[in-house]
Amino acid sequence: MNLNHTSSTILLSLISLIFLSSSVSGQTCQRTCGKQPIKYPFGTGTGCGDPRFQKHVTCDQTQTPNQLTLSTHTGCYPITYIDYTNQVLYVSDPTMSTCACARPSKGFGLDWDAPFAFQDNTIFALLDCSTSSSPIYKSSGGGNYSSAAPLCDTDGASVCSLLYSCQAVSRLNVPISTCCVYTPVDLGPEFEMDLQKLRCSSYSGIYGFDGRENDPESWYYGVALKYKFNFDNAYPALCASCERSNGVCGYTGPYNTFVCNCLSGINTTTDCYFAASWNNGLLLLPWKIGTWLLYCLAWFLVLM
Repeated sequence: MNLNHTSSTILLSLISLIFLSSSVSGQTCQRTCGKQPIKYPFGTGTGCGDPRFQKHVTCDQTQTPNQLTLSTHTGCYPITYIDYTNQVLYVSDPTMSTCACARPSKGFGLDWDAPFAFQDNTIFALLDCSTSSSPIYKSSGGGNYSSAAPLCDTDGASVCSLLYSCQAVSRLNVPISTCCVYTPVDLGPEFEMDLQKLRCSSYSGIYGFDGRENDPESWYYGVALKYKFNFDNAYPALCASCERSNGVCGYTGPYNTFVCNCLSGINTTTDCYFAASWNNGLLLLPWKIGTWLLYCLAWFLVLM
């Protein structure tokens, strides 16, 4: 009985070993986040993409569908689209005012070390600003603000006028003079547009008009951010080779060394061509070993 029990235990252990060794983990770095395609330099998790971008752009898997998100010290913002050809990332701010809805907002900011810069055509229109206390207004003399000249782009007056003509914004019931198309679009040394400090109640971000400059309902509201791959803005050759072999570019180790994450779950330092060939052979290896072990075990049981 003891021998039979021992033999059965050995048999079950071998079968378990065979099936466990034949399992292969899937690709760690995913190619999409929700409906958004993910390409270098972005990634879906730690070890994916470029490490400079990983902490700023993440895939929020708590949402259904998953949502690609930009995280800064001022909040988390849904990424609506990435233009990989022109290297521009578009984000929305749920607290931003548009022609359809006026909302109170705290503003928008970038982390000082974020690898982004504002796209040249991004416009920030500050709404409902205090002409008596806001620092965006300069006094023309006498220390009062009776003849204040705003630190704003004077060419943006039409943007303010059209925004204030929107029904939702007009409900603020404030004069157009309280609107300012903010000139320092780099947000200054703190990389932040703090509306409380600026004494404004909200803002609108606009990155395009689609040829309909006189129709604020059709404007593209949000923030456009441009990015570079590196100092020379050259696409890394190792990453290009990795992607041609159906791999996803990533990094590993204390020095963020480049790795190519393959469909099999294997990481290589080059591409996935060799990994695919090696993995195909690996998938058959456990079954060959398992067949040999079962054959030996059968003879062992017969001899007993």
